[in-house]
Amino acid sequence: MPDLPDWIAAKLPSAAQHPGLAVAQLGDARSLERGGFKLSSPAFAAGEELDPCFTAKEEDAVAPPLEWTSPPPGSQELVIIVEDATDPSADPACHWLVWGLPGQLGKLLEGEVPPRAGKNAHGNSEWLLPDPPVGETRHYVFQIFATDLPLTLMPGASREDLIAAIKGFVTGCDVLYAPFTGTDADDGAWGGDDFE
Repeated sequence: MPDLPDWIAAKLPSAAQHPGLAVAQLGDARSLERGGFKLSSPAFAAGEELDPCFTAKEEDAVAPPLEWTSPPPGSQELVIIVEDATDPSADPACHWLVWGLPGQLGKLLEGEVPPRAGKNAHGNSEWLLPDPPVGETRHYVFQIFATDLPLTLMPGASREDLIAAIKGFVTGCDVLYAPFTGTDADDGAWGGDDFE
């Protein structure tokens, strides 16, 4: 498998440098953080562990909140793709596909239903709760893309459909990553029965 391009590899730890990440296919050195376009979360800083309330370890878990600065001029729509960069497959497991966000400064609140969502790795149009095996750390890469055209994709589209629809139309992009380590669920949290 080829390496992740240098322009994006510099923003991610080695454990999160999956060459199949959407940003490697859709962005480039010029579009990364173009015009100060940045993705962040009030719930975690880059490299900070995800709270269990965003994972399968808690029963009422939801998607984490995300915020972004103004995208480059001419941006029509924003797209968010979240992938598990620790996945050994050629394409990393997709945890969230979101589009239909206005091309402007904005945010998604914790658990907010986005305007449009596509199919995650399990075939559902929702936030796929991280659920790594006990003791295993996975790295989740949150990717945002600004496009210079409005998307006509219907809800439930696949990762491949979404990437094909915006390839060549990305005006800006950024990434944010967060690890999560699987824990034993015998502390009363929901998420599995790990008995030895």
